[in-house]
Amino acid sequence: MKTNGRFLMTAIALLGSSQAAHAASTHTTYSSGWLVLAFFGLCALVVTVQLIPAIMLLAGMLKGLLSSKKSVRAMQRSR
Repeated sequence: MKTNGRFLMTAIALLGSSQAAHAASTHTTYSSGWLVLAFFGLCALVVTVQLIPAIMLLAGMLKGLLSSKKSVRAMQRSR
């Protein structure tokens, strides 16, 4: 019980003495114009548009890998 009390007092002393962090204002740090934001938005749009076919391709590959072997054999016999 004595060690629990000692731990509790130490935790209170450490947490009670901490100060709040003061973040820098974004106005002075970020001073780029709207063209920079438009460029980054365009880059994000390109990445998003490229992800759509990639996800569809991955889904098709997984569907082909997980399909039953019977359908593959039936396709080979029909040729």
